[in-house]
Amino acid sequence: MANNPYGGNGPKNNPEGPKMPKFNINWLYTIIIVVLAVLFFSGGGEMGKTASQEATYSDFKKFVANGYASKVVINKKDSELKMYVKPENVRQVFKTAAKQVGPNPYLRVNYGSVDQVEEFLNHQQTLKKFNGSLDYEAPSSGFYEVLITFGPTILFIAIWIFLIRRMSRGMGGGGGGMGGIFNVGKSKAQEYGKDNPHDITFKDVAGQEGAKQEVQEIVEFLKNPKKYTDLGGKIPKGALLVGPPGTGKTLLAKAVAGEAGVPFFSMSGSDFVEMFVGVGASRVRDLFTKAKAKAPSIVFIDEIDAVGRARSNHPGMGGNDERENTLNALLTEMDGFGTNSGVIILAATNRVDMLDKALLRAGRFDREIHVELPDLNERKAIFGVHLRPVKIDKNLDIELLARQTPGFSGADIANVCNEAALIAARADKKCVEMQDFLSAVDRIIGGLEKKTKVMTAEEKKAIAYHEAGHATISWFCQYANPLVKVTIVPRGRALGAAWYLPEERQITTKEAMLDEICALLGGRAAEDVFLGRISTGAMNDLERSTKAAYSMVAYAGMSDTLPNICYYNQQEYSFSKPYSDTTAQQIDQEVLRMINQQYQRAKAILEEHSEGHNALAQLLIEREVIFAEDVEKIFGKRPWASRSEEILNDEQTNETT
Repeated sequence: MANNPYGGNGPKNNPEGPKMPKFNINWLYTIIIVVLAVLFFSGGGEMGKTASQEATYSDFKKFVANGYASKVVINKKDSELKMYVKPENVRQVFKTAAKQVGPNPYLRVNYGSVDQVEEFLNHQQTLKKFNGSLDYEAPSSGFYEVLITFGPTILFIAIWIFLIRRMSRGMGGGGGGMGGIFNVGKSKAQEYGKDNPHDITFKDVAGQEGAKQEVQEIVEFLKNPKKYTDLGGKIPKGALLVGPPGTGKTLLAKAVAGEAGVPFFSMSGSDFVEMFVGVGASRVRDLFTKAKAKAPSIVFIDEIDAVGRARSNHPGMGGNDERENTLNALLTEMDGFGTNSGVIILAATNRVDMLDKALLRAGRFDREIHVELPDLNERKAIFGVHLRPVKIDKNLDIELLARQTPGFSGADIANVCNEAALIAARADKKCVEMQDFLSAVDRIIGGLEKKTKVMTAEEKKAIAYHEAGHATISWFCQYANPLVKVTIVPRGRALGAAWYLPEERQITTKEAMLDEICALLGGRAAEDVFLGRISTGAMNDLERSTKAAYSMVAYAGMSDTLPNICYYNQQEYSFSKPYSDTTAQQIDQEVLRMINQQYQRAKAILEEHSEGHNALAQLLIEREVIFAEDVEKIFGKRPWASRSEEILNDEQTNETT
């Protein structure tokens, strides 16, 4: 009854009463257009029906004297007269055929005095040059003047109403008529449920077994709450999915929507914030009202950092009152419904350090589920999911692919599979082979090959010696990553590259980090030792080695001068360094000492193995791409073989066979 737009005695309360037509805003538009058209054509006389043309008073006298005028109408108010032309004289006056000007064409002439016009026409009647009538035009109708005065305003209002309706629809207002503008405060959440199910389930989520187990438990809470409440347990109010971009936070939420079997409301954090004051808080309240009405239900807020960012202690430092009001409304609603009301909040963010502490406390987000980058076994499982629709070679080694993609997220692995399929299709292959996947990994990491890039012989030699230096140092450093291949073919912004198969370590030792810095400096050291000059090709190596050395000294406490001290500062709005200027100078000196020490070490290794390095550089110049087996033929077997190298060697042996 409350939703009846016709009131208490309308059709819904009295089904047998008269059927009232439903109001539509298009009726109003039609009425306005019809009224404007009627007023225009009725008030304007013959405007639009016939042709007219401006003429001077001298031309008017000449045409009348020649006998071209059939009638003259004088408008005293506007000091303008109309001289209607005889059909047989249209060509002499308008310089065109009578069919082109329509019926009753006339000239518009401004005159000075009515008496002069009357005297002239009387004289022409006496000379029998003018035998038509002389009439006086009545003043313009009041409707026409109203139209001229208020027409633009009416048109502007109609356009404004139309735009407001379109805008309110875009902001979530779906109501007809003027009601759409009042829906701007309604939430824009998409609802999934039995009538609108999601096609993604937990089978589509590979890896992340711990995170998947926790969200599966949330689904179980909603499906069988009595199992937990009978033992005195409480359903968690909220769970926050935290992790780097592309790790599958939103995918997990979609799987929950597909598995839960209860209403699932999905909304982005940015959808709460609009240009209108108070809209965000209103949408928060409306979202929770809908969720409570359909409990048990799940509310998912993606990228919650857009609305849940920590409130500033200094409002004058760029604080956004509208965003903070929205956050306050969210905090109130999350802690405002009963514990076992059956409404659970899921949220996702990759910037948990920026969220307000009140949002993260127990009772709001009870669980913080970490969705991290996948490890080796999880990457194998993710490859298995994304390779389902791909026609792959039966001999494809998924474990090698997983080892070739350390640090890749689920989204990156999906991109690798897609790129490999595109590369295979480009080569007109029937299936996607191992080399296509390796090329896809190279394409994603290093960029597109630029074989057409012109380089001089000196530049090519410098790049070859530089990349051979990286390969040589990594071969003889115990903790350096195992080498896969070296290339001097330009990719992206790099002129050459060395590819490695890193070991996945949970912790990193000081010796391993020093070996990595030494391997990074191997290119610059090779230029210095064998070419006698250095170039700008080592900029990226120097940047990475400097950052690594700084993190060892300032963060990991691996310095001899400043041992066991960490100066890491997580606060975003910190305006001062967490150490003094004297300590900063010590950090700079220690970083410089550490890098110079590893640089001298790299030069010593290169000088010791100069013959092998030069042979490796020459082989690079000839073939442009060399592999680990080529390096092994020159230097012999690497003293510290790892599990990754054993797998890589087995793979290369199989390919050779």
